[in-house]
Amino acid sequence: MIVTATNIADVLLIEPKVFGDGRGFFFESFNSVAFAQATGLDVAFVQDNHSKSAKNVLRGLHYQLPPKAQGKLVRVVQGEVFDVAVDIRKASRTFGNWVGEVLSAQNMRQLWIPPGFAHGFLTLSDTAEFLYKTTDYYSPEHERSLLWNDPALGIHWPLDGEPILAAKDRAASSFASVEPFA
Repeated sequence: MIVTATNIADVLLIEPKVFGDGRGFFFESFNSVAFAQATGLDVAFVQDNHSKSAKNVLRGLHYQLPPKAQGKLVRVVQGEVFDVAVDIRKASRTFGNWVGEVLSAQNMRQLWIPPGFAHGFLTLSDTAEFLYKTTDYYSPEHERSLLWNDPALGIHWPLDGEPILAAKDRAASSFASVEPFA
């Protein structure tokens, strides 16, 4: 696998080694030993999630507060999304910065998003199926949402019309009132 630091060094773009021929392809989507060797991180995933979204669905920006903060390893198995991570670690030199990457079934890229980041994605294709591993369980009491279009963040979403949002994402908090990580 090839691991590349993004503009925020702790968010990593991961490109698996894919073996393909006329029959199709094969790759290890996750191998704990290979992940640790390539990233220098020792993480334990406890939950896998799978979502399907229609074009222009924007999910996020979500995060969980400690002690239930989640790291996420995300990928797309059908379609294409624009995936975003926002640094909400108050002591970080990149606090308030964001990175965005196109993840697709075609490019097979993955993104490692450590705890302390709000995360979201916009579906670019007609539909997309999105898989992600988390380092802690979903905890509604600890979940928070950051406003996807807050001008203070300046995220350049590649929108094709108005996004389709869940009620919690429409009512999300501004960056100024976000509950950041210490």
